[in-house]
Amino acid sequence: MIHNAANIFGYKKYWAHRFGPAPELPMSRAEMDALGWDACDIILVTGDAYVDHPSFGMAVIGRVLEAQGFRVGIISQPDWHSADDFRKLGQPTLFFGVTGGNMDSMVNRYTSDKKIRSNDAYTADGTAGKRPDRAVNVYSHRCREAYKNVPIIIGGIEASLRRIAHYDYWSDKVRKSILLDSKADLLVYGNAERQIVEIAHRLAKGESIHDLKGIRGTVHFVKQVPQGWIEKDSTHFDQPGQAIVHQNPYQEMPSCESAPAAAASGLADNEKIIQFKPIANKNRAQTVIRLPSYEAVKDDPILYAHASRVMHGETNPGNARALIQRHDSREVWINPPPLPLTTPEMDGVFDLPYSRLPHTAYGKANIPAFEMIQHSVLIMRGCFGGCSFCSITEHEGCIIQNRSEDSIIREIEAIRDTSPNFTGNISDLGGPTANMWRLACKDPKIEASCRKPSCVYPGICQNLNTDQTPLIKLYRRARALPGIKKIFIASGLRYDIAVETPAYVKELVSHHVGGYLKIAPEHTEQGPLSKMMKPGMGTYDRFKAMFDKYSKEAGKEQYLIPYFIAAHPGTTDRDMLNLALWLKRNGFRADQVQAFLPSPMSIATAMYHSGKDTLHKIGRNVPDIPIPRSMKQRKLHKAFLRYHDPKNWPLLREALKEMGRADLIGNGKQHLVPSFQPKGDAEVTPKTNKTQAFRTKFTGFDKTNKKHEARRKRAQK
Repeated sequence: MIHNAANIFGYKKYWAHRFGPAPELPMSRAEMDALGWDACDIILVTGDAYVDHPSFGMAVIGRVLEAQGFRVGIISQPDWHSADDFRKLGQPTLFFGVTGGNMDSMVNRYTSDKKIRSNDAYTADGTAGKRPDRAVNVYSHRCREAYKNVPIIIGGIEASLRRIAHYDYWSDKVRKSILLDSKADLLVYGNAERQIVEIAHRLAKGESIHDLKGIRGTVHFVKQVPQGWIEKDSTHFDQPGQAIVHQNPYQEMPSCESAPAAAASGLADNEKIIQFKPIANKNRAQTVIRLPSYEAVKDDPILYAHASRVMHGETNPGNARALIQRHDSREVWINPPPLPLTTPEMDGVFDLPYSRLPHTAYGKANIPAFEMIQHSVLIMRGCFGGCSFCSITEHEGCIIQNRSEDSIIREIEAIRDTSPNFTGNISDLGGPTANMWRLACKDPKIEASCRKPSCVYPGICQNLNTDQTPLIKLYRRARALPGIKKIFIASGLRYDIAVETPAYVKELVSHHVGGYLKIAPEHTEQGPLSKMMKPGMGTYDRFKAMFDKYSKEAGKEQYLIPYFIAAHPGTTDRDMLNLALWLKRNGFRADQVQAFLPSPMSIATAMYHSGKDTLHKIGRNVPDIPIPRSMKQRKLHKAFLRYHDPKNWPLLREALKEMGRADLIGNGKQHLVPSFQPKGDAEVTPKTNKTQAFRTKFTGFDKTNKKHEARRKRAQK
């Protein structure tokens, strides 16, 4: 039976709480001795440098477990070539907790072009190569080698997104659930505080790791479907056959949107997103959905896409059912997602005694990720945007988990009063999406039953509260604090939500932008946008008009910096050409560009692997969508984003000729690329006025000059 959630701070503390909190969680036996510990109850193994800051997952889990009374040690970036480093803290009395770090270890080490990265932001001095490929697997094997009978629990983003059979971009094949490959005993997915606290207390009471079944947000093995459970095949809910569109959207009663509202949207049947057969609520808590086996999805991309569709239908903790998937002779059982933390629980997590600094063992070494976030404040978790290329929903969930205003203010004051190099600027008040704080469905019953993958696509749901007035109040209170010079908003912004509260846009633009504001329309063309589940450029234009208006009223010269994705499923060469032309018309010159990376378990990854639009009913006879797979085409799509870089001109000239657009090659303002090729790779500044100056080293746009750049730097100071 699925357990209901207990308050994570409501458990009776373990006996070791008498030792009190550690200044920083120990990474050596000498530190354990200084604390008076003869052993650790829990040892956390991580692929990141240990930074005792609430933006680092291992610090959060470690401090939460410490608050329960457990002695927690950290093994950070161990030498994985032997088990020696995994023995340095001794044998834990309860379990090993293993994670690859704040990033998937493969994403951390390889670019979207599968090239090895030259640095690692989560390592001291940015040194690369401090963690292995598939770190969770390697670390788990070494833990087992070090202490054979100690339970191993895996978690973090790497384990979370690989909890079922998943397509792996780097090996170009479907891999088993990481629970099998790692040989761990239990997997926790999502933000793991609720699960890990229950697990720790139950193990401390003498339960076996193999008895811990039915905990939300966990994955484990079962020998068979337990007695009393109703097993339903996944094809009962979604048949991977002909492309038949059902009347009801992918949701259950009560309907998230009334029929008249749906009709008023003007969407054709084939434009409605993720259509599923309605299902009765009876026996939901005791129903498990059988996904196609690993062997089936490994060899059949259509079945893989089908399994992905069903799995994404079970991400709302209010109505999600358990899933089961056979791997060879073993059954992997995936419990429903954990219930979101309440605001008091979130406050409790962030109010724990973090030092907010890297462990002293690193000395004066610079950890780039820490440098970036040390003066930022996370105000919420989760995202209901549902972007198909993003993994936030699969990991943190679609329901926003909010901190209270008082808790946020306390953290800002702590930064001001304790950070050794604080200059008065808070670099960010945000989260996965900066302006979703306190936004939620207007009706909890509707929220608990909704099965829509996004609350804002193809339009904003009529039941979504979009009032950002509380955020305005938070911003004003924060910037009024003594000693605070500036509060920047650096997290991603949903501009389609922002425009629903013009006063928020005015507040943001007038006080919280440092010259540039980064937003992510991702593309200009409807083909890729419809596969991303992103709004069209009309919303961008509306936001830009507000941004420009309020910047002018504030007497500030500020600019929007839009981000775009190349080579996303559904993108053609012509789509990228049109995007490049839009960039040129609007004077944008991207410095760093991103190409789509098929991360494990995302909706867009299922598209990439299957070649089908998995947002709609799929079948073997459904037409394929464009998938930029080859490295040559991916390189071309990135080149269109950097049309101004001379290194890309030969490739673009060749492509434009093949596309019948040689008219865009020339030395006039109307041309995309010039007909000449400069010598060498140096900056190009033609003496004639036939072409614009190509400043390849600068991120911004054509109109930017040294005066604007100096003004931006002064604003940030």
